[in-house]
Amino acid sequence: MKNETRKMCYDEDLQVEACRFEGIMQPFPVHFHSYYVIGFVESGGRYLTCGNAGCSVGAGDVLVFNPQDNHACTQADGGTLDYRSFNIKPEVMGRLAKEITGRQFAVRFHKNVIRDAGLFLSLRRLHEMVMSGSTEFEKSELLLLAVEQLIQECGEPFDNSVAEYNAEIEKACSYMQQHFAEHISLGTICEATSLSKATLIRAFAKSKGITPYRYLENIRLGEAKKRLEQGASPADAAFSTGFSDQAHFTNFFRNYIGLTPKQYKDIFKSKT
Repeated sequence: MKNETRKMCYDEDLQVEACRFEGIMQPFPVHFHSYYVIGFVESGGRYLTCGNAGCSVGAGDVLVFNPQDNHACTQADGGTLDYRSFNIKPEVMGRLAKEITGRQFAVRFHKNVIRDAGLFLSLRRLHEMVMSGSTEFEKSELLLLAVEQLIQECGEPFDNSVAEYNAEIEKACSYMQQHFAEHISLGTICEATSLSKATLIRAFAKSKGITPYRYLENIRLGEAKKRLEQGASPADAAFSTGFSDQAHFTNFFRNYIGLTPKQYKDIFKSKT
């Protein structure tokens, strides 16, 4: 049997807790929390009850609980549960909702189980970043986008149409092109454009087809390629273009180019 893992950490930037339960067989009796829980099942089958309703949940399912929602679960197969979650205080959720919708209101989600592959993958990526202590502003993007989707789909619908902010988006692009080697936060880009975080993310994605963080990563990637072509080591190319560490740089490079930085560098070495 796989050993149990129970971990929790707090992200100061996002002001959320992240929890990881792995290899769990323990049933959880009826209980509730004073905070919102947004979780997802990595593997294992459970029977979940929330209020007067019950259903089976499994790998890929996203679970959402409001403060005071009574819920319980038991293992529904012969395996174990691998589960990750975020705990978000009501005041933090309120700030996120106001950032996203422009209105102050008490968020209440009307579904406890959501089956959405895109949302699941985004939450997994966010959880990995929080647990690793990442300081990249991709965390803020992922959290805002996830909460926006949840509010829109199972909370209080709102008008999420995006106005065009062409001048502001070009300012954001220019800022990232000039400062790509530095540590850039979502907040600093918002200051440069006078847009809120949620508005910047939505307007940028509408204009450019990708989020601000992915745009920044692509600028860094292009600059890193130039350095590798000129003979820089992968470590120097990563450091000089603003990547948080060489492992992240290598993974990102391989995902988008299809080669490791060293393999790419060696192509140009053979031409000299």
